[in-house]
Amino acid sequence: MTYPTHTHRTLAGGYLEIQQYQGTGPLAGQWLVAYTDLIKGVDSVTTQEDWTTHWRKLRPDDCSVCYGTGRDHIKGNNDKPCGGCYGLGRVCNDGQAPADMWALSDIAWDMIQQLQNEVDEMREAIELPGVLDLIKRERQQRIDESVARQEQEWRAKQGHGPGGQRYTGD
Repeated sequence: MTYPTHTHRTLAGGYLEIQQYQGTGPLAGQWLVAYTDLIKGVDSVTTQEDWTTHWRKLRPDDCSVCYGTGRDHIKGNNDKPCGGCYGLGRVCNDGQAPADMWALSDIAWDMIQQLQNEVDEMREAIELPGVLDLIKRERQQRIDESVARQEQEWRAKQGHGPGGQRYTGD
């Protein structure tokens, strides 16, 4: 049996990374990733950028039923929690599903501790000189780009005036 190495960040599922290679022809200059969807049994190829954005490596404590999403994808009901991990997406460190509520609480506690460590690291990074200013500048630049893009889209659309022109208030 082939075990998955990756899962999709939003759609779950088990995927096996086959290889990464340089594209040719129209894809020259791009790195491509070949992978197998183990549920569908289909081989596919995507760009390395798409692969790193939408797929992630499986952790040793990811649930083997839902692949870490916490949702029941087998029955196709995303509103119900996974039965293997009770919706946490993680199992015990030995790979076994939690046997009782105490084991489940230990898993949840470990997850909380990991998240707390990540938050502490983020706070330390933001406190470095110039980081907060850089974040504010980047946020303002994205807002400005969004407003400019929306205005360009508005100007490109057809208006309601004579000949489809827009009323400009003149």
